[in-house]
Order: sequence, then C-alpha cells, then structure tokens
Amino acid sequence: MKIKTLEEILKKKSSKTEFAILTNLENGNSEIYLPGTTPKGEFSKYADEIEKFFKSKKNGVIENSEIFVETYIKPIKVVIVGAVHIAQYLVDFAKSLNFEISIIDPRGYFASEQRFPDIKVINKWPKEAFEEIETNLSTALIALTHDPKIDDPALQYALKNKFYYIGALGSKKTHENRCQRLAEAGFTNDEINLIHGPIGIKLGGKSAPEIALSIIAQLVSETYKK
Repeated sequence: MKIKTLEEILKKKSSKTEFAILTNLENGNSEIYLPGTTPKGEFSKYADEIEKFFKSKKNGVIENSEIFVETYIKPIKVVIVGAVHIAQYLVDFAKSLNFEISIIDPRGYFASEQRFPDIKVINKWPKEAFEEIETNLSTALIALTHDPKIDDPALQYALKNKFYYIGALGSKKTHENRCQRLAEAGFTNDEINLIHGPIGIKLGGKSAPEIALSIIAQLVSETYKK
C-alpha cells in the first residue's frame, strides 16, 4: 500500500468518514472507495459488488476475483434512557459491537461515571440532553426507566426524528398505556407501531443480563436491515 493511501485512510478514520479499502490481493494495489462514487482502474468493473459489500457493512473477497473489500462504517449511535442495571449489561455487550453509546438519566444517583466508566453520561432530562447529542436517521433509542416523565419525551423525540430503532422496556400493559399517551400527544398508529415494545426478541430470559442480550440482539438485527 502506498504511503499516500495509508495517510488518507488514517485521516478518514480520525474524521469518522465512511469508506472502504479496495485491495487487489494478486498485485497488492489498493484504492479508497467512498459511497456514491465509482471505483477507478482495475476496480471499476466490480462497482456493483463493491457497493453491495459496503451497504451490507461486510468485509470479504468478491466472488470469482482477487478483490478484497474492507469497510469502515461510522459507529451507530445508541441513546439509552435510564441508567438502570440492564443498561450496564447493554454497555458491556455494545463494547464489542459498532455502537457509540450515550446514557441519559436526570437521576444522578443512577447515572454516574463510577457505574458507567468511559461512557457519555448526561444527567439531564431528555429534552435538554438531546441538545448535547447529534442524532440522525442512523440513531437508536432504548428507553428503560418505566417512568413516563423520562421515557415519553425521549420516545417522542425519537419518533419525530425518525430514529431507525426505537425500543421501550415494560410489560404489555405498560406498553399499552405508553401507546395511549403517545396517541393523546398526537402521534399516529403507524408512528407508534415503530416502537419495539415490549423491547427485545423473545429469548425467555428474565435476569438483567438475559434481557440486555435480547435487546442487543434485536438492535443488531434492525441495524442490518437499515
């Protein structure tokens, strides 16, 4: 790999730009691929396959070729509302995945750096906290408090800003009451049905780590549907 290419890769990594490295394993030639552009030279005839690799967030060798595609995707932002016990396990799972975690909880005795080291913790109500977080269509929300004063404003924000994943912890009855409140706040059934509630895939587990596992599994599944 040429020094110039390597320098460009390091620059894009530091700026969290999404890109892929294309490498011809036969001759060692490399090129940086940016989404929405057309690969050049020897890589140009594999444009469709390269784009598929990039969109699927996968690395690998293109079939019947010597072209290796290595993707670099910006971390998925996940906002956890509620610094509860389950959140600690969620953070542990997320550390090995491509998720950038922020935790919102106005209750300082729950949301502390001691309980969540090296994680962005915001001790504010959701309306104020979201002013400190840059969100987009690739942001996910996990609401865990069971407290409508905390969860509901966060859910409303996520629905209005079209987060790709929205989940809320609670029983079926809790979720029914939540949906009723959102309807009274002016949200349509189609919007409300975007919320995964009760959150998580059905694993049958009831302990905090088991619930966290069911949530992270659902989040990963929805991430690859984007």
